[in-house]
Amino acid sequence: MAEPQSSGNAPFDLEKLQQLVEMMEKHGLSEVHLRRGDEQWRLRRGAKEVLQTVPQPSVQYLPPPPPAAAAAPAVQASAPASPAAADANAGGLSIKSPTIGTFYSSPSPTDPPFVSVGTVVTPETVVCTIEQMKVFNQIQAGVSGTITAVLVQNGDAVEFDTPLFRYKS
Repeated sequence: MAEPQSSGNAPFDLEKLQQLVEMMEKHGLSEVHLRRGDEQWRLRRGAKEVLQTVPQPSVQYLPPPPPAAAAAPAVQASAPASPAAADANAGGLSIKSPTIGTFYSSPSPTDPPFVSVGTVVTPETVVCTIEQMKVFNQIQAGVSGTITAVLVQNGDAVEFDTPLFRYKS
């Protein structure tokens, strides 16, 4: 959003504006304010950034569900919203999202996924990226084991502590 202000009736120099926007993108600037005489330009890109630290993924053991024979009186339960939700509730060890954002399984749409079912991971293995306000955070496994399930789809929105992968040690 550009807000050039000038007392004259001269047209905007669109070439200079384009160069300024390219420089902002190149250097990761979100706001620029220039003033010379009575001419003033203010450019702002995107939302104002909020800095947030990204904690390492947490790993939690989820106990298996109780046997069906020990179930309470017949109460009809609703089905999980998605197969991923069913997998996340199935029990086992999981790698969870350390932040909110958009889940990406690969560095770019044309690249293969960071990990898939059967991939052996170490604590330093990058398993996915999570985009938050145009910042792509590489998420490390934080554990050693073999991936047994990918619980979210590429491009899905994830919340803090959303199970992303299931694995076995």
